[in-house]
Amino acid sequence: MPKPIPAPRDQGFTTTTTGSALYWAKYGEANARKLVVLHGGPGADHCYLLPQMLHLAEKYELIFYDQRGGGRSKSDTRVPITWQSHVEDLGALVEEVGLEPLSIVGYSWGAMLAMLYATEQRKNPHLRAPYRMAFISPAPLTKEYRGQFEAEFNRRQQSPDIQRMRDELSASGLRERDPAAYRQHAFELGVAGYFSDPGKATDLTPFRVVGRVQQSVWESLGDFDLIQQLKGVKIPSIIICGRDDPIPLASSRQAAQALGTNLVVLDECGHVPYVEQPDRLFAALDPFLDETNPPVRS
Repeated sequence: MPKPIPAPRDQGFTTTTTGSALYWAKYGEANARKLVVLHGGPGADHCYLLPQMLHLAEKYELIFYDQRGGGRSKSDTRVPITWQSHVEDLGALVEEVGLEPLSIVGYSWGAMLAMLYATEQRKNPHLRAPYRMAFISPAPLTKEYRGQFEAEFNRRQQSPDIQRMRDELSASGLRERDPAAYRQHAFELGVAGYFSDPGKATDLTPFRVVGRVQQSVWESLGDFDLIQQLKGVKIPSIIICGRDDPIPLASSRQAAQALGTNLVVLDECGHVPYVEQPDRLFAALDPFLDETNPPVRS
């Protein structure tokens, strides 16, 4: 079963300046340098990054929030949620919470959201400029790469290894003996294709993606090519991803070239390095953050 999630230092906050109220929480040391951590999805919530990403709370005050339409930031409105909605929400949260200088760590879709924010900030000066950004396992950054990812993930989910594990779970009788454990294992099998070794998709923090939110955000991107838009963005940054991610490695490699930044590729790692290779992930991320830390204000 997954490890217990530590309680945030402060929780239960909701934004008042975003188009839809967003839940957010603080973890880590008060008065330390701040990092805003962006979860994936779209349509998910921040809790599935825990407890592993709380490694960063040893040095920083972490700000997590549930993006619009997911987790505790669900929206009742039927107005489509778009990538622009998410960029505007992030900009408003940055101002409301006082995230200056702005340091962002984004995972998966959250990494893509950070990139979208950086490209929009160049055109919209009301958005606060990022001071530095770390991108972990970025989502596919062009429509073509997204199609390749979907095909590869589906192929993996139909692999003999994962099918065998499904059959073993069905025959185990766990559904009747321990329904909660059965649901946990079923969830893990549902995401096993993201892993370099599907057998290591264990002890995960379950999450739910709100399908209509995910669909509306991807539809809003249209025939997108974010890699081209990244050219000219000059922000200290790093990209870290697994060599065995179902998302094409070329997507992150080209993004690193466009940004003129370092790409760190982790061997024996898929899309979830904070679970699969946490030591290697933080061995790359920690020095980047140490080297780019903003001065401490007196």
